[in-house]
Amino acid sequence: MLDAVVHWQKPTLAVKANGRGSYQRTRLNAYGFPRGYLTRSKRIKGFQTGDRVVATVPTGKKTGVHHGHVAVRASGSFNIQTVNGLVQGINHRYCKLIQRSDGYSYENRLLSSPWLKPGVSRRH
Repeated sequence: MLDAVVHWQKPTLAVKANGRGSYQRTRLNAYGFPRGYLTRSKRIKGFQTGDRVVATVPTGKKTGVHHGHVAVRASGSFNIQTVNGLVQGINHRYCKLIQRSDGYSYENRLLSSPWLKPGVSRRH
């Protein structure tokens, strides 16, 4: 007989497939005409879109430490998607690589179940 379920809430690694980018170098409009061109190389200043970075910005409007995924630009000015939102125009010199983009995003989650409560649930 089991009286209660305890310590069942454990962190779980959630993995989501994002892909590795597009091989297509030209964006097209609805009629099939070229709309814009992508750079020939995927890596800019040692970073690739989707890399996990931490950016420490010492001065300016965006001063602070920003953790998130980077979107690269050919100019070397990057966008960083954080949990608080998008931070635009961060220079590559302030970015430090944490994890290379491998086509997946990872997150530790504490999964809970609505019908089980710690220390209360009983087996019938």
